[in-house]
Amino acid sequence: MKQYDLETVIRRVGLGSGKWDEIQKILGYTPEDVIPFSVADMEFVLAPEISEGLQNYLKNCVLGYAQPTEEYKEAVKGWLSRRHGWNIETDWIRDTPGVINAFFTAVKAFTKEGEGVMLMTPVYYPMYFAVSRHNRKLVENKLVRTGDTYEIDFDDFEAKAKDPNTKLLILCSPHNPSGRVWRREELERIGRICMDNHVLVVSDEIHFDLISPGYKHIVFASICEEFAMNSITCTAPSKTFNLAGLQTANIIIPNPELRERFYDEQKKDDGNPKCNILGLEACKIAYTECEDWLEQVLTVIERNRQIITDFIKKEFPQIQIMKLEGTYLLWMDFNGLGIECHELAKILKEEAYLFFDEGFIFGESGEGFERWNLACPTRYIEEGLKRLKNTLHNHI
Repeated sequence: MKQYDLETVIRRVGLGSGKWDEIQKILGYTPEDVIPFSVADMEFVLAPEISEGLQNYLKNCVLGYAQPTEEYKEAVKGWLSRRHGWNIETDWIRDTPGVINAFFTAVKAFTKEGEGVMLMTPVYYPMYFAVSRHNRKLVENKLVRTGDTYEIDFDDFEAKAKDPNTKLLILCSPHNPSGRVWRREELERIGRICMDNHVLVVSDEIHFDLISPGYKHIVFASICEEFAMNSITCTAPSKTFNLAGLQTANIIIPNPELRERFYDEQKKDDGNPKCNILGLEACKIAYTECEDWLEQVLTVIERNRQIITDFIKKEFPQIQIMKLEGTYLLWMDFNGLGIECHELAKILKEEAYLFFDEGFIFGESGEGFERWNLACPTRYIEEGLKRLKNTLHNHI
């Protein structure tokens, strides 16, 4: 197997990267040995098949108006079949500029103002925006903390699904930030409750390729035809291959009525909705040529997780790390240190130069947590842990 460069980091200072610019904004400069561990994109160089493939593509293309090609669609179909055991039809695919765009569109297309949208919290914060910015009612199903993981409160879930005003569930699978990979029996129970109560499932599965050893992701819509016809599946190559800047997501809608309503809603905001032509090409290349790169990235992520887990267990037993089943985002509970969450964020950034995503942005139950992005060369994890140790021992 070809060995990829997963050691080089390209410093994105002043290049439009919000996560890098935050360091400059807070510190006034960007230290040479510091990278951000916040926003969920990777600090690995792009797979060379993608960068070289796009360069070759640019030599022979015209960057005019374009539609998704059959090659792109076949690449998406092949990836879903090969990696996830889900065989889809070409006409099920709708392309959007991103998964966030997709669940925003779905909320507008399938609910009315004042109607309920259920979220399983704490959860990816743009999902709250999809509810609040469109004057929908937030229906909160709080996950139940059990040791180093979370479980679904199904009694609460079912009670809220039975409310006739609850029309839609945005399912985060794998779950961000908790790191849960939902088991088949959990997904089946979610699906059955939603079917019985006429709740549409919009399943954000953007992290579905990033699964820890010993766990298996199951695409919600692949479980049975009933679930497929009552769901919209949001996928993208952006997390898997670090392509978020190319604004391309693959939205799978088997139900033709839902697919048409979704597209009609897209056209209300954008009379001619299209993805980035280079994003479609990059997606095709990634899904047909870059699986070995992904496998090596997964190995680095798992190594980084283990290094942090071992270190924290030894040096800071007051910090509890939640079990990472999927994503590359480690959910860490700092509440045992007894430091108020906003003060903790200030200490970590300004003294330890550790730029995480604060837990409170994911909802009230995330207060006192920090989310650590593991998709980077291991040496930066090790340096970050040294700074964490040196800083926290001055505050506890």
